Amino acid sequence: MSTVRIFVTGGTFDKEYNELNGQLYFKDTHIQEILKLGRCKVDTSVRTLMLVDSLEMTEADRTIILESCKRAEENRIVITHGTDTMTQTAKRLAEEVKDKTIVITGAMIPYKFGSSDGLFNLGSALAFAQTLPSGVYVAMNGRYFTWDNVKKNRKTGFFEEQY
Repeated sequence: MSTVRIFVTGGTFDKEYNELNGQLYFKDTHIQEILKLGRCKVDTSVRTLMLVDSLEMTEADRTIILESCKRAEENRIVITHGTDTMTQTAKRLAEEVKDKTIVITGAMIPYKFGSSDGLFNLGSALAFAQTLPSGVYVAMNGRYFTWDNVKKNRKTGFFEEQY
């Protein structure tokens, strides 16, 4: 099986908690630690593109993600991303990248909290990236969705099909 490229963009996945002021912040990605904890045997190549909250992600940031996907030698890509705007990034990628399998995933709870869904979501995304045909997908809660048929239910905190 070929290498899966992982692009890190931030989001809740990589947030840390400041015990003094109660704020969440970015220090570094936790992806290597998560892969090790999950005993991942998939050949991966990790690159941090940015560490931003997706609510603060700009079109310039999405262009960096898009161009990185286009330039990647790998045909299978996982992107860690904040959950609030991952569908916007998925749409942008789907408009311009046709020959790769791109799976965007995130977490509702920071990895450093110890009860994060991030480990499960990353594992699922890696599996989906290896098995799905070319296209852009969102992987959350053990499910995958095509980029144009997914929404975040802000009342339940789960991703679901958009009807």
